[in-house]
Amino acid sequence: MDRYNKTKKASILGMLGNLFLFIIKGIIGFLAHSQAMIADSINSLSDIVSSALTFVGNKIASKPRDEDHHLGHGKAEYIYSLLISILIIMVAITLLKDTVLSFFNKSVFNISIWYILVCLMTIIVKLGLFLYTNSIYKKHHNLLLLANSKDHRNDMIITSFTLISGIFGYFGIYWVDSIVGLGISLFILITGIKIFLESYNVLMDKAMNEETKEEVMKIIEKYQEVKKIQHFNATPVGYMYQVSFTIFVDGSLSTYESHDIANRLEKEISALDDIYLTIIHVNPI
Repeated sequence: MDRYNKTKKASILGMLGNLFLFIIKGIIGFLAHSQAMIADSINSLSDIVSSALTFVGNKIASKPRDEDHHLGHGKAEYIYSLLISILIIMVAITLLKDTVLSFFNKSVFNISIWYILVCLMTIIVKLGLFLYTNSIYKKHHNLLLLANSKDHRNDMIITSFTLISGIFGYFGIYWVDSIVGLGISLFILITGIKIFLESYNVLMDKAMNEETKEEVMKIIEKYQEVKKIQHFNATPVGYMYQVSFTIFVDGSLSTYESHDIANRLEKEISALDDIYLTIIHVNPI
């Protein structure tokens, strides 16, 4: 449950932080007529929704397995990550259109000390949120947290370029603002596509990563009684995997001895962090 409680806390902090940033960036962006700052504020709005989806998805995924869901509700993480990615892509396309129009209309904006302070404040807040969320992701490997930590990291980069465009605008070079807005839009779009593909692959039962598979194979190799294995299969169950395969052992072993090998192997493999369940079929050789 610690995994889900940490994710819940990170999503709430993300919503509060992004709400604060959305308000101040939106006000300064519209007052200054800065397309880059407006794009930045809308990105914060999408981050609020992303954090809300993280909260809901995490709550569903934390439910234990029941009669209708024998493997639990873990895939809710990936369903909601998919929704977050679609939202990010939609926001990016809208920003891309608005920025192109702003460039051809040769829009100008006003730079002030408030513009600079908002940028610096955003960078500091997002740095704190990124470090916190990323540290929890590295411990629990929750894709919802990965999506949020990438959002926070991207926002630091985006706002840094927004600040640069503001400095250029101060010296009357306004076209840089539209170029930065364009870059922000493309950056958001690429991030959305990456999260979409990662979520989609898990929902389509893509095979486990090579690192986890190697861990499983190393455990199997320790058992000299296992002569060979066949039909290795790994199915995603939320952020974990259900592993099944057939082992071949000496045909002269008793039924008890051969199944004892399988039981010990199942127990050891299932102890791995990424393994939800291990199922082993035994054949004589």
